[in-house]
Amino acid sequence: MSAYVGRFAPSPTGPLHFGSLVAAVASWLDARAACGRWLVRIEDVDTPRTVAGASDAILSTLEALGLTWDGAVLRQGARTARYAEALETLRRAGQLFRCDCSRREVADSALRGPEGAVYAGRCLADRDIFTREPHPRMTSCAVRFAVAAGEVSFDDRVQGRITQDVAREIGDFVLRRRDGLFAYQLAVVVDDAEQGVTDVVRGADLLGSTARQIALQRALGYASPRYLHFPVVVDRAGDKLSKQTRALPVDASRGPEAIAAALRCLGQPAVESREPAAMLREAAAQWSVERIPRAATAPLPDNGRDA
Repeated sequence: MSAYVGRFAPSPTGPLHFGSLVAAVASWLDARAACGRWLVRIEDVDTPRTVAGASDAILSTLEALGLTWDGAVLRQGARTARYAEALETLRRAGQLFRCDCSRREVADSALRGPEGAVYAGRCLADRDIFTREPHPRMTSCAVRFAVAAGEVSFDDRVQGRITQDVAREIGDFVLRRRDGLFAYQLAVVVDDAEQGVTDVVRGADLLGSTARQIALQRALGYASPRYLHFPVVVDRAGDKLSKQTRALPVDASRGPEAIAAALRCLGQPAVESREPAAMLREAAAQWSVERIPRAATAPLPDNGRDA
């Protein structure tokens, strides 16, 4: 085993669909080609969106397709105490503030960025008070991260040099929601650091989150992993495959077709075999990051529609 540690982190909002399969295949191949470890993490921190039985179904499909993982599966739902500790570290450092702005108030901001309205800082004046409180009041308010001015840059292994001014383009972002749930950005940063993840391989739809995560990593004293963002698979309407767009579950009984389709989306040669595990082993031996298309999206291949 090398020092490489990768991960696949699906949200259990439904069964594994083809877009998520591409993510699993990409991260698995990158890890195995580096003789590294591949972890699986269930990102169920957003409990209202979690579907009962979905995580077990996802794991069963991965196993059936030969996508074996190393170590125990980590579940975010069991780690809220760690996220609270990280939040407290940031609060004591003066990097958080409470925010009672409604969605409408944020949406009405005159500031606009790549993801829509940019938070205008209405509640930022609370930061000093929030930092000094021995037992801070958390109920009914969101908690935001006060973003430092300046650009965040990183070199993506497929997309190249990426630079974002998080303060100007995104604004101070939420780490703990009004309903008390921890935000994805905080949970993923804490988990990647504590699991020793060295390489994050995921779809380009999450490229815009990376600068925020690097800003949090720096604030918490964590090292930043390497990043690789491949084209996210979209349907004929140009929408990302998801439960909301009624993406079909992967049919594990048609494993070779599904793996071959996923490889083609990643620009890799499709290996002929009747066994998905054998296809994956051969694909890992031939894995080439240089073959991955440098694009934000990839069309759903015909043989991926019902795979």
